[in-house]
Amino acid sequence: MKFSAVALSAIAPLASAHYFFDSFIVDGVATKSFEYVRDNTRQAKYNPTKWENVRDDMTPDVNDFRCNKGAFTFAGKTRTMEVKAGSKVGFKLGVSATMRHPGPALAYMSKAPTTAAAYEGDGDWFKIYEESVCNKNGAFTSDAWCTWDKNTIEFTIPKDTPDGEYLLRVEHIGVHGAHVGQAEFYNSCAQIKVTGGGNGTPGPMIRFPGGYKKTDASFNFSIYNGYKDYPMPGPAVWTGGNSGSANETATGPIPATSSAASSAVTSAAAAATSAAVSTATSASTATPTPVIVPGTGSNNSTAQSSKCSRRKRALRRSRVFRVEQ
Repeated sequence: MKFSAVALSAIAPLASAHYFFDSFIVDGVATKSFEYVRDNTRQAKYNPTKWENVRDDMTPDVNDFRCNKGAFTFAGKTRTMEVKAGSKVGFKLGVSATMRHPGPALAYMSKAPTTAAAYEGDGDWFKIYEESVCNKNGAFTSDAWCTWDKNTIEFTIPKDTPDGEYLLRVEHIGVHGAHVGQAEFYNSCAQIKVTGGGNGTPGPMIRFPGGYKKTDASFNFSIYNGYKDYPMPGPAVWTGGNSGSANETATGPIPATSSAASSAVTSAAAAATSAAVSTATSASTATPTPVIVPGTGSNNSTAQSSKCSRRKRALRRSRVFRVEQ
């Protein structure tokens, strides 16, 4: 859908509060409006998706929550951008708008069975990016949040992402009304083809709809009365490796490092040392046991003397015997 200059100028003030992502960014360069990002059929493109005070029949519980209302009808008209794994990419808001709602930004990917242009996004999705508060000293209702008053959300495609075509989903959540169940979702999808990737196993996975629940703490959160930690929605961020975390790529047991284990090792070493010292001490102080070696020592002399005596007695008996004959 094309906009006239008059139409754009008319909705720009409204889009400063409500907004939509229409441009894909690769290595800092923004593409044309809805060239690589799927368009939508909202009555007003900047309308948010909500559970309460619903607009255009759009809630997070419908299939169109994946890429925005009617986005799949534009899939065939949307170009697919080739992106090298490890590249910095992002999304830019349309009509010179900025994000004037406090809240987190997230990015998800879902691999297409064939081409991105033929994919509705009804498969598994994994998260590759999230950000919430960047300035705890700022106003928690405004500039404490990383995206406050910005017009882009940028992040990196993990280097381990397997090659193939994907839907890349950006999302900004306005939480200014979340304390009364009125979180606002602003999301779009780009069609990309990842090249030069790796053999990682993305995860954990979720699906849209179904990945978010109305009762989740993320969407029932108050930004009022001071700073508090925000519970990010969805699964853990996958940055590479196997299923969500570098820690999960470990292949062997981790040696014990607790104080009990250290004590046990120390005690065992001490016992071994003590035993060795005791043995050495005993060996040095004990009375040696005589060892008789044939042909040496006093015991051999005694044996020789006894042998001579027997020979003499035998000789005398022999002489007596000859005389008597």
